[in-house]
Amino acid sequence: MQTWRIKASLFLNYFVFAILLNSVGTVIFLVQQSFFVSKTQASVLEPCKDLSIAVVSFLVTSFITRLGYKRAMLMALGFISLICFVIPLTNSFVAVQLLFIAVGASFALIKMSVYSSIGLVTGDAHGHASLMNFVESFFGVGIVSSYFIFSWFVNKSNPASTSWLQVYFLLGGISLLAFVLLLGAPLDESAAKSEGPANMLQDVASMFRLFTIPLVLVFILCAFFYVLIEQSIMSWLPTFNKEVLKLDASLSIQMASILAAAIALGRFLAGLLLKKISWLWLLMGCLVLAAAILLISLPIISRFVTQYKGNGISTLGEVPLVAFVFPLIGLLLGPIYPAVNSVILSSLPRPKHGFMAGLIIIFSALGGSLGSIITGVIFEHYSGQHAMYFSLIPITILIICLVLFRRLQAGR
Repeated sequence: MQTWRIKASLFLNYFVFAILLNSVGTVIFLVQQSFFVSKTQASVLEPCKDLSIAVVSFLVTSFITRLGYKRAMLMALGFISLICFVIPLTNSFVAVQLLFIAVGASFALIKMSVYSSIGLVTGDAHGHASLMNFVESFFGVGIVSSYFIFSWFVNKSNPASTSWLQVYFLLGGISLLAFVLLLGAPLDESAAKSEGPANMLQDVASMFRLFTIPLVLVFILCAFFYVLIEQSIMSWLPTFNKEVLKLDASLSIQMASILAAAIALGRFLAGLLLKKISWLWLLMGCLVLAAAILLISLPIISRFVTQYKGNGISTLGEVPLVAFVFPLIGLLLGPIYPAVNSVILSSLPRPKHGFMAGLIIIFSALGGSLGSIITGVIFEHYSGQHAMYFSLIPITILIICLVLFRRLQAGR
């Protein structure tokens, strides 16, 4: 089977939803200005997308292999294209919440299908891990693009303006293009089909039987705590830049792109390194260094906040050096998620990849929601620095989980 066309389609699908899904941090920042909502209220946008991801994943995981990965992706792209063309015609915080519910529901189909399709177009575990990281790095490129795309639509002279909603006309067009590309891309899904007649109850039982596997249970904890860490930082970095580092609105969004770019680069480099070195040593080193960046940069940020006497930073030349250093934590966090996902998927038979992808999405969504809400509450009631220090707790837990995960994986 020629795989380059479907691989290109997987990249573009993930790119589109990277922009939509991970704009939540930017939109959390913008709705505070445009609709005058509190940080705690704005933090609800994360659960809007994450809980809809979890619910839809749970509902369709049991029969997505029967529905077909390509068909599921086409349904998601078509639906979200329509929603994007409608949303600029609205002008309310409730509409934005509904948008992220739609984005989350559609992304559930996309992610399950993309993750499961990787096993169909790769031949071994090393190829699987490599392609997984390349796909995730392309996802990171989409995230970086989202910061710049959204910043172009921000009205600098009127921060309360809702002109930024016009960005969804552009995103609807990109989604439609992705739909057309996927429509013409071949994908042989025969290896993923379950044998025997369709039986939804049996499929649901097969999914839940994965919970009886200790390796799967520990993996779920790894996925949960990783996404908790990532979203704790990513969803609140634009607000952190504005309120702690005193950058203006447009610059706050653009500077947050450094984190996304670092994550993408980290995953790209890991795609190369994982062909040669153990995933455990790579990820353990990444987590230790990530904790070091937090412990070094946050005290420097605190000193900057104490000493800064200006009225706000509006040019790149005025941005303090630490604002460039802190987001580099993404370089170290980036490789973790796709690497552990690849290990668990390549450890299971291909017909179970759809079920496992569903569990990955459900628990990742729950981790992201919890991380964003906790960070928003700490940010509102204490400070931005305290909110970022919180990430040290799940980093420590994740290190322990990875060691246990490797021991279980080695024993299979």
